[in-house]
Amino acid sequence: MPKKPNKKQQQSAGGTPATVALTTAGVDFTVHSYDHDPSHPSYGEEAAEAMGVSPDRVFKTLVADVDGTLTVAVVPVAGTLDLKALATAVGGKRAAMADPTLAERTTGYVRGGISPLGQRKKLPTVLDASASAHTTICVSAGRRGLEIELPPTALATLTNATVAPIGRA
Repeated sequence: MPKKPNKKQQQSAGGTPATVALTTAGVDFTVHSYDHDPSHPSYGEEAAEAMGVSPDRVFKTLVADVDGTLTVAVVPVAGTLDLKALATAVGGKRAAMADPTLAERTTGYVRGGISPLGQRKKLPTVLDASASAHTTICVSAGRRGLEIELPPTALATLTNATVAPIGRA
């Protein structure tokens, strides 16, 4: 019987920590790849256009500081993050966007490619409630130009996310 490859072997074979986490958990998912255009003004909108998917089904991963704790917010690319709602969702008082360098260092991903899955350090996560309206949603697979499509329930379970209305149209 062949030996199952370890995480490092899976990543070197083209996977990312996010796809490795999904594979390890036995979750069905689809990877969508596209050529990233560095001149495009929005990573999320670029992904939606490239995949031909409605922007309300493509979610961006943002890192915020809620009362001194880095917190992940997953919201549709078609809208914005409501920082006050995010703070409320995790029982905090104040939220502000995290320093991009700190977000990259903490998650292990680069800006525009931060995935809510397979992060270097497990952070509290909040998934916008609008995700529940879809059978599947797309989130970054951990690299610009690479998206994962999966059921929002699987994403919420794997990230131990709170589901709350944190996005604004």
